[in-house]
Amino acid sequence: MNPKSKGFLLLLLTSLNCFAQESFYKTDAIREIKISFYQSNWDAVLDSFYIKGDKERLLADILIDGVNYDSVGVRYKGFSSASINRVKNPFNIKLNYTIAGQKHLGIDKLKLSNVIQDPSFVREVLSYEISRQYTPAPEANYANLFINDTLIGLYSNIEAVNKEFLHKHFSSTDNVLVKGNPEEVDLFGENSNLSNSPGIDTANYNRLYSMESDYGWSELYGFIDTLNDYEYALEKVLNIDRSLWMHALNYTLVNFDSYIGYAQNYYLYQDDNGLFNPILWDLNMSFGSFRLTDASIYFDGFSVEQAKTLDPLTHYNEFSVFERPLLRKLFENTRYRKMYMAHIRTIIEENFQNNNYKNRAEELYYLIDQSVYTDSNKFYSYTDFQDNMYATVSDLIDYPGIVDLMEGRSAYLSTYDGFQGAPIVDSVIYSPLEPIAGDTVLISTYINDVSNVLLAFKEDAGNLFENILMNDQGLYGDIISDDGWFTAQIVATGAQIDYYIYAENDTAGVFAPVRAAYEYYTIKGSFTKGDIVLNELMASNMNTSQDENGDYDDWIELFNTTEYSISLADLYLSDDLLNLTKWQIPTQTIAAHDYLIIWADSDVSQNSLHANFKLSSAGEILFLADANGQILDSVSFTQQLEDVSYGRYPNGIGVFLLLSPTFNGNNNTADSIPISSNLLIDVFPVPSAKSFYLSISSQQESNFELFDILGKLVCEKTINAGITATEISIADYKPGIYFVTVRNSDQVSTLKMVKL
Repeated sequence: MNPKSKGFLLLLLTSLNCFAQESFYKTDAIREIKISFYQSNWDAVLDSFYIKGDKERLLADILIDGVNYDSVGVRYKGFSSASINRVKNPFNIKLNYTIAGQKHLGIDKLKLSNVIQDPSFVREVLSYEISRQYTPAPEANYANLFINDTLIGLYSNIEAVNKEFLHKHFSSTDNVLVKGNPEEVDLFGENSNLSNSPGIDTANYNRLYSMESDYGWSELYGFIDTLNDYEYALEKVLNIDRSLWMHALNYTLVNFDSYIGYAQNYYLYQDDNGLFNPILWDLNMSFGSFRLTDASIYFDGFSVEQAKTLDPLTHYNEFSVFERPLLRKLFENTRYRKMYMAHIRTIIEENFQNNNYKNRAEELYYLIDQSVYTDSNKFYSYTDFQDNMYATVSDLIDYPGIVDLMEGRSAYLSTYDGFQGAPIVDSVIYSPLEPIAGDTVLISTYINDVSNVLLAFKEDAGNLFENILMNDQGLYGDIISDDGWFTAQIVATGAQIDYYIYAENDTAGVFAPVRAAYEYYTIKGSFTKGDIVLNELMASNMNTSQDENGDYDDWIELFNTTEYSISLADLYLSDDLLNLTKWQIPTQTIAAHDYLIIWADSDVSQNSLHANFKLSSAGEILFLADANGQILDSVSFTQQLEDVSYGRYPNGIGVFLLLSPTFNGNNNTADSIPISSNLLIDVFPVPSAKSFYLSISSQQESNFELFDILGKLVCEKTINAGITATEISIADYKPGIYFVTVRNSDQVSTLKMVKL
């Protein structure tokens, strides 16, 4: 069935030149890209680069939707999709090739695919759109490409997997990034299959993988070694869930130009937790356009009809011609198989059983219809484009009609073992509704027909999910045993708790929410004012402490005053009362009675713990606030001295005084003695075993406080105005260091006392 026969025209065509600024990859319109090469023989030069196999670029100017950029670097993209005999080659365009920082809508690299092996023109854009619901995957849309004012044709415009992509999805950019990208694809070999058959010499892996980061060969081999020989430790090196989602998407979408086919076209990124995360890439041959091999029972290729019934657990139920450890090692685990089938169920139910994919494909069809028609360099006829949405198109191979293929594929997978029969998650609740740090939070769910229920939770956006069993035995917060309500309890750390639930029986598994772990539930929490405090700062650091780059920068010390860990999610530092959310503290957790140093150097490019402002040694006010602008703590300071800090004394609870610096440590330590005090007091004798005398001269009533070394208040009393000498008994206290603080309405002084 031809989509045009439906007789409707989407209004998308009316907005071809209307671009929202929020994303370069919005699919509501077609981008217009015009390259102007300085050399008339540009094609011959690029051909020579391609033949040599290097990544040299040719200079050009580029006009993107009317915005001009000078001196960009252009080369062909990929290998099999490029050819010196083609007019319509794929392009890799680097906007900042010669001009540092040159970007368009935040993008510094364009990857234009020439839509080869896809008469429908929608496979790549549609597949990425489906995939982004479940895992980090590139954005994609369309662009008409002109070179020297000549239309070359309609291209897929694909987001690069680069630092911008990594920062968006992983909040880091400089860890190991590897591409499964063999120099030459071996039709009878292992390629980038992650086996350890090349041996222990990392040099043997160079031809099979492309290292996209500045380092990483030893890390890659360590991962491969664990995957193949130490699968019991696999969760320590691999994001299992992301791997299961990648396999589920590849098998559901019949995307065999990937790890499951010739073991190529994927990325691995090692996140800050040390886990390798697979990232999908190059989906132009999804929906059965690539059918040469799956390294198992169809090693000599499979037909369109066979594509509909490909076993998603082939490398568990059958043999592997070439090793596929990232499949087999996972599928050998019963729980992972159930999780994998739960992900396939979600993909099928959310995209194919409801025909969402078909409706979306038709929207894309009408968006690009005129551009495909005017593309004189396309690899297939306009009739093929019209037909391939629903019907098979034959060229060098048969390209399945997307709807025909996926109706059969969806019907087959819907009856596959593990698809049906999953437990039913009826309700998910928690209490208290607004927990504060230190509260015990109960999370409960009502589930039928279940044998095991897991709660996965994390209290820091950068942390890993922890798994604990939920119980229906009347224990640990569960009220009534065997009533179908499963409960688990965890301790809140402040800002929020992220969690999801996984339940299984002997037949199948299910997630709640179903897109977990990419999506999850969130409990918004808070903590009591005073739990996290500004504890010490240095506004004139000349020789005291160096950051990770060896710089002597201003620093701010935070302190957790509580007995439990606290998350810093949604907290901010600022030196501007009118902009209390000036710099967001990176989401992480401070352990009980622990410290965190923030470098106030206005250099956020160094790492996540560098604020976007500096401290003024002449004096200013520093604020700690939440996302709502509530001030949680603040300190006002005047002229600061070089290499002298300004901190709370006693630690965590006292007033701010000039101190000998205790960088990232307790202000009560022996070398942390106040440099200035402004109230005349004295204590004697020091040390003392039973009591000491406090002498004070004040015209006001004063308050006396005695703190132990941990900052705990152990004694407090009021002292009358005048000249007094008061005896303080310490006979019942443990030996150690104590701090005497005397304060009145406008003065404070602290001295050290030693108990024998």
